[in-house]
Amino acid sequence: MTVLELGVFMAGPYATMQLADLGARVIKIENPTGGDQTRTTGPFVEGESTPFMLLNRNKESVTLDLKSDIGREAFMRLAETADVVVENMRPGVMPRLGVAYEDVRERNPGIIYASASGWGQDGPLAEHAGLDIMAQARSGLMSITGHPDMPPAKVGVPICDLTSAMYVALALTSALYERNRSGEGQYIDVSLFESGVSYAVWEAAAYFVDGKVGGPNGSAHQNQAPYQAVHSSDGFVTIGANTPRNWERFCHALGLGSLLEDERFQESYDRLTHRDALIAIIEETTRLKTTAEIVEVLNGAGVPCAPISNYGQVFTDDHLNSRDFFWDSEHPVAGTVRQIGSPMRLSRTPARRGPAGPPLGADNSLLDELGFSNAELTELKSH
Repeated sequence: MTVLELGVFMAGPYATMQLADLGARVIKIENPTGGDQTRTTGPFVEGESTPFMLLNRNKESVTLDLKSDIGREAFMRLAETADVVVENMRPGVMPRLGVAYEDVRERNPGIIYASASGWGQDGPLAEHAGLDIMAQARSGLMSITGHPDMPPAKVGVPICDLTSAMYVALALTSALYERNRSGEGQYIDVSLFESGVSYAVWEAAAYFVDGKVGGPNGSAHQNQAPYQAVHSSDGFVTIGANTPRNWERFCHALGLGSLLEDERFQESYDRLTHRDALIAIIEETTRLKTTAEIVEVLNGAGVPCAPISNYGQVFTDDHLNSRDFFWDSEHPVAGTVRQIGSPMRLSRTPARRGPAGPPLGADNSLLDELGFSNAELTELKSH
């Protein structure tokens, strides 16, 4: 399938990156005067933005000034034979440019058109600007992230941007499958706000039943214990003894068999109720062992656990390297660019490992195929 992307920064480009990885032809439409703003974000290699080259791998770049008649017409000619359009501009921008869903549908009734925005295409907030941190704030995510009695904290990655992108990709896949049956296209509206709220499964269950409003618990789970990070002698280690079997194995592995007889910790609800006391007892033991020792002991007992890795450790991780997760792409200016792999491992049609995100306008030769003359192309670029 062919996808036209009118995307900037994260949500739109990350959604189409998923589709490109899975084999779609993605043509990224950029403004001739600078392109996607991510191109200005460092670090840079030979003047090329590394974040851009990661987010926009396996794509082609065509520059069009959609404020000009010729640029708009060029886009429409591309859209006539495309399957999908993805955009993440502020609501109202696409209609003003004359390339909204209704405009494209007149030229291509089967088009599937997806919009990702901060708050959605309608409702009281629709006209307001909405970035990831605002969506994290209003969605409740920041109210439960971090530690009690500390300032609000956001999730370390732009989780609402990334989640909305994945919802866009999933919705597009579903819409394409449905189109194969009906022959009809449709419009998809995904918001960062609703994407963030969709994560609140535990919180919604508590509130809808008894009106309970949760707060930040640090690394601790909302409803289970012990399920969190605990101190070791040289840092922290995460543990997940959240089933009866894992709880028993955990206690025996760390020499804490007495906890199995303690009436405060008999059932899962009891352990949650007395979590502070439980963690204090556990840490009397874990503080005497290194993270590596605890991981070895608990893994040997079949208890879920893991060290807390920084990204220097993640990007050199033996397990990830054994699965060939990181790979090198090629770029005509920057040379070799290291890429994060796709988590989607398909046995017959593996994720594509093509070129890094392209230089601005690298694929403008596509406009020749649309029938534009050299004079028109010159005019197009001058805008």
